[in-house]
Amino acid sequence: MKMTPMDALLRQSETRPQSTAFVFGEQVWTYKRLAIEAERLARGLAKRGIGPGDRVVLHMMNRPEMIIAYYACFKLGAIAAPLRTAFKFAELAPLLQRLKPAIYIGEIGLYENVAPVDASILPRNKRFIVNGTFEDHGVQPWEGLFDEASNGSLRFPAASYKPAVLINTSGTTGQPKFVVHTPATLSESVDLIVGHWGFSDDDVMLLPLPMAHMSGLICLLSFVQFGAPFVLLEGFDADAVLDTIERHGCTWCIGFPAQYAALLESQRAQPRNLGSLRICLTGADVCPIDLQDQVTSTFGVHLRNFWAATEAVGSLTFGLQRGPVVRIQKGARIRLVDENGADVADGEPGELLIRGANVFEGYWNDPRATEECLKAGWYHTGDLMRRGENDELWFVSRKKDIIIRGGTNISPPEVEQALVASHSAVEQAAVVGIPDAVFGQRVFGFVKLADGTKDTVLSEILSEAARRLASYKVPERLLIIEEMPRNALSKVDRNALLAMASRMDAAGRPQIGAVPVQPRQRDARPVRRVAGNR
Repeated sequence: MKMTPMDALLRQSETRPQSTAFVFGEQVWTYKRLAIEAERLARGLAKRGIGPGDRVVLHMMNRPEMIIAYYACFKLGAIAAPLRTAFKFAELAPLLQRLKPAIYIGEIGLYENVAPVDASILPRNKRFIVNGTFEDHGVQPWEGLFDEASNGSLRFPAASYKPAVLINTSGTTGQPKFVVHTPATLSESVDLIVGHWGFSDDDVMLLPLPMAHMSGLICLLSFVQFGAPFVLLEGFDADAVLDTIERHGCTWCIGFPAQYAALLESQRAQPRNLGSLRICLTGADVCPIDLQDQVTSTFGVHLRNFWAATEAVGSLTFGLQRGPVVRIQKGARIRLVDENGADVADGEPGELLIRGANVFEGYWNDPRATEECLKAGWYHTGDLMRRGENDELWFVSRKKDIIIRGGTNISPPEVEQALVASHSAVEQAAVVGIPDAVFGQRVFGFVKLADGTKDTVLSEILSEAARRLASYKVPERLLIIEEMPRNALSKVDRNALLAMASRMDAAGRPQIGAVPVQPRQRDARPVRRVAGNR
């Protein structure tokens, strides 16, 4: 029988109780201390009538209480339901109404977005705050949850195929969904990572990824199971990450492309000793090759790309080449299929399908969404990839992001890479397809330029891009944007860009060097100038 996440912690607390599990600020947490606190909280929750199947909402930044609460839920068989910290009241209220939580555990800095929730959805006496008191009648301190009794041990439920966590999606394609993982699917995911990612006994890990997301949670569980000490950061801050690597000699750094861009800027402004690093990984969005090269030259270690989804972690591992390449784990069940569900030939793009014990159980209380993504046991990821040599897969595009112009498919990442490579002033690029009565769609591009760059560089960017791309792939309009809109996972928010492009397109088609036609909006990033290609 596989080791569950709770089994892994108990094993570490029994075999190496005084070894460091993680460091948070100046606090050093051993495996024994973590196991004891999780047991105390589990007892306190049980005394309040919380047991298997009850939803425990976790609404915190990265902090020790978040880890304790996760393991307490695993101990009880309760369902941990972390909420995204970026969500506001209007986004959180319907999620809480769907969850019908048995208890809410949050922190002061985030609770203001939950405080107005009606008591019929979340009673006041079921709201707890971890870092102080809140001036809201009935809200209680975290300390009141604990049970000081120490005799006996809670029986760990054997329901390894019951829901253990509900991770909500970012909601970029509609209402956020709750992804269901069980102790069994989490265990399989962790086994795949620990068994194939090449952890070492000398590793010191870094965890700035939010544990409310699958990325941060699976890192936590993998580090604990392997026994690798890690430094927990409340959230991502470029200076804090670099200072932590230097201070603690961290050997692994995992983040998103936008975060690595911030790390580069910070490192160049104030160099730190990053000689301890041996692995840098990036995922969640396509990483520009130029960014990979810059990280490699500045940090002295290759920046590798990896793929994972909230619904399935561990089937693919990080690539060994430059570019959006990943590798298939040994024994993983992978298919690339066309629109009719037939396997495509090597080198041809097809939708990535995954099957295995690590794949999620479905979307909580959403059979329709589950049926759309889980078909005959295969998870349809919505990502288009092509098979390279041996066990390599190269990312092409999100299926829904493909631009079809005149019946021909255009991959946004390909165009974006060409724009970034076209001029040294281009820091980031993104393209979307806007409707067109003749061609079906046209390519609309956005670029973020280095500070101080003149708008006249747009013509040079388009001219150079035309040397690298077929004419039908070159953006017909190019917009300078001061900041790329991003969702909760730090991915480029293409919906926001598409809305912006549609507004701009409706306003007319100015030529290169035209004055701004779109004023600053609440939901749009500042726009400077527009260039037309054709």
